Amino acid sequence: MANNPLDTELLDRAIIFAVKAHAGTERRGKGFPYIVHPMEAMEIVSTITPDQELLAAAALHDTVEDTCVTVDMIREEFGDRVADIVEAESDKRIEGVSDEDSWFDRKKAAMDHLAKASLEVKIVALGDKLSNMRAIARDYNKVGDQLWGLFHVKDRKAHEWRYRGLADALRELEDTFAFKEFESLVNQVFGD
Repeated sequence: MANNPLDTELLDRAIIFAVKAHAGTERRGKGFPYIVHPMEAMEIVSTITPDQELLAAAALHDTVEDTCVTVDMIREEFGDRVADIVEAESDKRIEGVSDEDSWFDRKKAAMDHLAKASLEVKIVALGDKLSNMRAIARDYNKVGDQLWGLFHVKDRKAHEWRYRGLADALRELEDTFAFKEFESLVNQVFGD
């Protein structure tokens, strides 16, 4: 039986755009192309919604944060809704302060913002955060607490604070399989 036809023009363009934006970059310390992460985030989002704009935002979610792509470029190519979601999902740097020194303030601000965000922003964020948590759980199972040495902030308790805070901010999605997996992995890595 053939697959049903589906209009994926926007999503197809977003995937190609993301592949080009992340071309030649590695997922930090993983040894595989960075694009694997946004594609996994997009796949997770697809378990919650078929909305092509949310899937596109998931594919594009790290382009503004990690490449030379701007929110205006996303807006021009994919429209206001996709651009607004990508912008909401992008880490906000603090001018004149290193990423290490601003980590707690940035992560706290992101969690507070996410707690008040729209459901669609939370859906894309869950795709991103579950993909990250899957990687953390895999690596933690291999190397234990040595894992935290790969991060800018090396304190395990800081990462626990962040991921438990993200779970609280995303609790509106607690009935989804993705949220249940996310919370289960948080508990697996950091303890119940």
